[in-house]
Amino acid sequence: MRPTGLRFGGFLSLCRRYLSVIVLLVLWQIGAQAGLIPTRLLASPIQILETAWSLTLDKTLPQNLLVSLGRAAAGLALGIGIGVVLALIAGLSRLGEDLVDAPMQMARTLPALALVPLFILWFGIGELPKILLVALGVKFPVYLNLYKGIRGIDPKLLELAKTLGLSRWKTIRDIVIPGALPDLLVGIRFAVGISWLMLVVAEQVNAESGIGHMMMDAEDFLRTDIILVGLAVYAVLGLLSDQLVRLAEGRLLVWRGRRLPNGGTR
Repeated sequence: MRPTGLRFGGFLSLCRRYLSVIVLLVLWQIGAQAGLIPTRLLASPIQILETAWSLTLDKTLPQNLLVSLGRAAAGLALGIGIGVVLALIAGLSRLGEDLVDAPMQMARTLPALALVPLFILWFGIGELPKILLVALGVKFPVYLNLYKGIRGIDPKLLELAKTLGLSRWKTIRDIVIPGALPDLLVGIRFAVGISWLMLVVAEQVNAESGIGHMMMDAEDFLRTDIILVGLAVYAVLGLLSDQLVRLAEGRLLVWRGRRLPNGGTR
């Protein structure tokens, strides 16, 4: 078991991390109650909590949340897969780099909103364009970071693999992928955050469900409390998903060891 002092220290660290958020919410609530912030234009935190509870009781929020999670998960998985494949192609050969890197650098500068009409024309107004929009945003940070990680591998390790007679596949499996894994995980952390941003755009494409659709309906009735509930859900999902990736990062990179004060590792 952890010593009580360590647990208390961890609790204090957690409180300190979110202290600014708590202070901001308190000031927001005070401003709303004092009439300095019009609640018609910006609902107070208490109003938002009450609305969230009401939407939970009538199952509006859980049902839309499940739809959004499904879209985000599908787009994230597809985007990570595409990004990894393209990064391996570009990172492992000069020919692959010539074929892949320039189009990727051009495509990543295109604004997502400008692509929405094309996605509707190409893929219709069902679930597919929404998932593909999420995947589109996700693949770029995965590609860029993994590509950087592959090209940053120590050439001496690759020479050692040749000396040992390792096959191309074994070199990729035992040297390239482990060596580039830290950069890949950084890319996935960025990708997870971008997936929620792209989901906001995707769920405004003739959606009939999802958190974005719920917010669009609320806009028609000037329900800022529901809109802010949706934004809060996106923010919490982004925080939780980032924490999950960080947890996975700690477990997958345990082989790197912990750095000691004197510069060594253990």
